[in-house]
Amino acid sequence: MFIGLSTLALLIVLIFQVNWIIETASVKKELFDEKANIVLSKTAEALSSDIKTFRKLKDTVGKNEVRTIDSIFKYYMAVYNIHIDYYFEVKANSPSNLTSQAHLPYSIVPEKQYCISAPGPTPKEKPLGLKLVFPDEEEYILAEMGTQFIISVVLIIAVFLLSWQTVQSLIREKKIRQQTTDFVNNMTHEFKTPLTNIALAGKMMLKEDNIGKEEKVRHYSDIILEENARLKQHVEQILKMTEFEREDIPLSKSETDIHLLIKEVTKSISLQLENTLGQIQTSFSAERFFINCDKVHLVNALNNLLDNAIKYSYGKPEISVETANTEDKLLIRVNDNGIGIEKEYLEKVFTKFYRVPTGDIHDVKGFGIGLTYTKKIIELHNGSIEVESEKGKGTSFIIALPYV
Repeated sequence: MFIGLSTLALLIVLIFQVNWIIETASVKKELFDEKANIVLSKTAEALSSDIKTFRKLKDTVGKNEVRTIDSIFKYYMAVYNIHIDYYFEVKANSPSNLTSQAHLPYSIVPEKQYCISAPGPTPKEKPLGLKLVFPDEEEYILAEMGTQFIISVVLIIAVFLLSWQTVQSLIREKKIRQQTTDFVNNMTHEFKTPLTNIALAGKMMLKEDNIGKEEKVRHYSDIILEENARLKQHVEQILKMTEFEREDIPLSKSETDIHLLIKEVTKSISLQLENTLGQIQTSFSAERFFINCDKVHLVNALNNLLDNAIKYSYGKPEISVETANTEDKLLIRVNDNGIGIEKEYLEKVFTKFYRVPTGDIHDVKGFGIGLTYTKKIIELHNGSIEVESEKGKGTSFIIALPYV
């Protein structure tokens, strides 16, 4: 509502400002036309009074006559403060050729022409046709508007740009507020579940029926330890988020065999795959596979991709990790057979707190920061990450990193 009203108010202000500029130009134009017609009229009167020059013009237009007419024009233009280039034409015995053009539509005449008939010294003598043309009339009128016009145009542009920035800021703020709300709600749910399980397991341990039963106590102790580990993981994720908010995440880079690094990562998730009866395959086609990287952060980034591949898979996860070379980059491709991502959401998957909508299904846990972190780390390594996906057919993340 506020954005709509602000935009409407801005448009109204712009319309008024533009209308003012047009009206001001119109007034300047009318004033110039009036002055030009007066100059032309005064010149015609002067020619009619100069019988000698007038009668010579009826026969031929010589240099002396041209200088005479020019001097008259200059005199009256100086009187009426017109300082602009001009030219004129004089036609004897055929004034209609000049006066008729004054009635043509302005768009047809390439330059505005001011025409008049200079009457002869006696009623029997035919009048002279006198035409005055200003080639740079429009530029002159704009110059006459001068500072007012320039300031108006600059203010219009400035107001428009500032208003656009304000609207964009409001939209971003609204988006961030919504993302923060979703994050807090999601975080509350993620912390509530393990805390509830820990409390429940503790109560079960204290039940009289379970006191002294080593097997039951061990079972509930394991639950408490598992849920505690989950809480710790959540805390680490939040701390990690605050860390990569900074522009200058410190990296400790070293020359690394990416194939060995991938083997370590795939080995670390083997337990998760066993629980889901899934499998992972590797295909190392890259012949150049050494890069400079921070092993800890890059391992975390790859773990995020593999963890998502497991979370968003149909039934048994089938994951593959491939490497290849381009001229200047090492490519790492992580493929899965998961639920896929619709095209409209592909550009948003790296946005902080964003989670692809899954309808009424809420069985996938997380804060929506894993891919944001991954993208940040890859970019800090002067690399890039892209995503390809098709709904119902799986997703592929392609990482490109520079060689050593």
